Amino acid sequence: MKEVAVLIGSGSIGQAIVRRVGAGKHVVLGDLKIEAAEAAAKILSDAGFETSAVAVDISSRESILNLVEHAKKFGAVKNLINAAGVSPSQAPVSAILKVDLYGTAVLLEEFGKIISDGGSGIIISSQSGHRLHALTEEENFQLATTPTEKLLELDFIKAIDDTLKAYQYAKRGNCLRVMFEATNWGKRGATINAISPGIIITPLAADELKGPRGEGYRKMLQASPAGRAGTPDEVGDLAEFLMSSRGRFISGADFLIDGGTTASYFFGDLQYLKKTH
Repeated sequence: MKEVAVLIGSGSIGQAIVRRVGAGKHVVLGDLKIEAAEAAAKILSDAGFETSAVAVDISSRESILNLVEHAKKFGAVKNLINAAGVSPSQAPVSAILKVDLYGTAVLLEEFGKIISDGGSGIIISSQSGHRLHALTEEENFQLATTPTEKLLELDFIKAIDDTLKAYQYAKRGNCLRVMFEATNWGKRGATINAISPGIIITPLAADELKGPRGEGYRKMLQASPAGRAGTPDEVGDLAEFLMSSRGRFISGADFLIDGGTTASYFFGDLQYLKKTH
């Protein structure tokens, strides 16, 4: 039996993280498409990692429970990395909320029941969650603590009719849910944090750059303090620190890694974006 690292969402960011924390462990790769999970598993296996692949739909609790049982077969689950999700250009409002908001909440809940002592988790959120208007104290509390099966029934969630707003609420909800679940994970001696990347060059980001908002994204990158998009390895480096022994005093936190784009959105050259967001 080995320690186990579980990655959901087998794309570039997830792979960058699991490469940094998965050595010597059994790496479980979960993805909606089993072909994608198997392809990532082969890449990692060829690089010396012990892997297995499984199909998982995080909008389904049953599918998540099957993932939990699969991971437990190999040993104690030490790491959880959730890099799965859909973007505003890829899915309708209902799917964004079911996958990005509800699915993440269920993952945090179910893996929080079995994460091992000294374990750690990372939820990949987004800079978009930082651009949503300030919520009321009650709305924050409801997003953080509402039982998962009732999360999508909240009145202000049911009222969302725009894909970008759905994504922003989902990603704000991810960070609030991480704060709430950190109290439960801590009882098992584990940490859980969120990372909110800006535009990182991945296939998903490429879809956005070519989509209906592409021109705006390219202009935003050029005018940002960093003047460029980020790389999966930069996110991986941050996650590695948070999941290592050096990050044990950090839990329930969210880390914005966007090249200063959000800072410029509020106070710099990108303030024009407020009119469209």
